[in-house]
Amino acid sequence: MARDGFPIVLSAASGTGKTTLAHLLRQRDECLALSISHTTRPPRGDEKNGIDYHFVDEETFQHMVDDAAFLEWACVHGHRYGSGAEATEALMQRSRDVVFDIDVQGANQIKRRLPRALLIFILPPSLDVLRGRLQRRGTDSRDEVDRRMAVARREIETGLDTFDFVIINENLDDALVDVAALIRGRRLGDVDRHAIRARLLGPSTILERP
Repeated sequence: MARDGFPIVLSAASGTGKTTLAHLLRQRDECLALSISHTTRPPRGDEKNGIDYHFVDEETFQHMVDDAAFLEWACVHGHRYGSGAEATEALMQRSRDVVFDIDVQGANQIKRRLPRALLIFILPPSLDVLRGRLQRRGTDSRDEVDRRMAVARREIETGLDTFDFVIINENLDDALVDVAALIRGRRLGDVDRHAIRARLLGPSTILERP
């Protein structure tokens, strides 16, 4: 039975593992699609345009803002990120649930636009563990790590206060199972009971109460 998809937002402080979780979810669930964000930041490492992000300049990004082309957008760590509204709607109309790997600002924008969105915040086991992960990436200076840690505290506060669920990513496999269970639970809760009643009992059937 065809159904409309729904947005799934994974947010976390930088270095917590939300991007890894998003890609693993997509690999194991053919009903999921990943939202590819537009960003003004330059590519890192082996990132590819159109696969990891849509890399655009500031002028292009601003044109998209002016044209209301984004479902959400935010400035994060000095760069702008946005999720395309048209692409998201097209995927959901094809019964695909769309996973967003975005920050807490964007997550709450999506929740306001699309109340059916499932918001999941990924937590580190501790702030010390998070700092260690950032340092081991080797992509940021010490000052940048300190700045990201300050932002992480604010993001964690928001995640604990406003998200539907929180999951601690102490073990990646366990966190993956937990997130997948939340998605399946939402799908089970979204079944069209009226359509099922009509199919099983007939369109004019009225259930008699004892």
